[in-house]
Amino acid sequence: MPDTTDPFGLSEEESALLPTAEEVLEYAERGWYLSRRLFSDQELDALQAATERYYAGERDRELPARPPHLAAWTPADGPVQRHNDYVHYEHAEIGRILRKPLLGAVAARLAQAEEIRVFQATLIYKPPVADELSNVVPWHFDKHYWQTSTSQRMLTAFLPFHHCTEEMGTITMVDGSHRWEELPGGDDSTRHFAARDRAELDKLLRENAEFNGAEVRTVPVEIPRGHVSFHHCRTYHGSGPNRSAQPRRAVSLHLQDGSNRYRSFLKPDGSPVVYNHDPVVRRTADGQPDYADPEFCPVLWRSGR
Repeated sequence: MPDTTDPFGLSEEESALLPTAEEVLEYAERGWYLSRRLFSDQELDALQAATERYYAGERDRELPARPPHLAAWTPADGPVQRHNDYVHYEHAEIGRILRKPLLGAVAARLAQAEEIRVFQATLIYKPPVADELSNVVPWHFDKHYWQTSTSQRMLTAFLPFHHCTEEMGTITMVDGSHRWEELPGGDDSTRHFAARDRAELDKLLRENAEFNGAEVRTVPVEIPRGHVSFHHCRTYHGSGPNRSAQPRRAVSLHLQDGSNRYRSFLKPDGSPVVYNHDPVVRRTADGQPDYADPEFCPVLWRSGR
């Protein structure tokens, strides 16, 4: 049984599921990691049922303000790929399942951090429509959109509700791309991939690879049910169309290490970057957005040692 004096304590069985020292080194080399089985069928069934109720309009609380770039699919948007941010905040059951300490402990070991907090949780539904353009996610890396965060160790856990295959449009990594030096220039990389031309992002990936003398090695990650794919915040990734007969359902759980803080960051035109958290989280003593606000950025795991 877990240590009941420590809310983040793991059982012996759970501890055996953590990455080995060799796997942590491989993550540092490749920029991504496929876990052992972290979630049971019962947990995933409950998570999918809760998300269906969420899609039907069930909420336990509402955001206090509407963030500037909120992903918030509604039925009126039609049969496109669905993205919904803040599901961990708005729906209690979804949040409860996602706040599994074991998930945080895996992330902490990969990031070599003493604490892991939620940064954002996005519910994703990729409909089984092979030619649906919104299903294709172009090459990008997450840190581009997190420039107001100080950390370079942030990472994302991609959790499908089912066995996730290349046919379904699983997440695909560009091996080792988190170690690339970024091509210098005036491009506004803070613009979300949904607001950019796919060909432009393909070209940017090729140019960055050439700048680093690197090969673009793409790896579609087949994820067995209950397993989780983790990737570094600077790892290029994307996903293809869903050619299967079933929807691809997943949560993209963005995670931050305990040292992450807000910082001011300017776009090339001199205007400030505003992350979605900035108008909704509490303020620090110096008046800055607090990315440790437990309501929006709860702790998943903290070292007891």
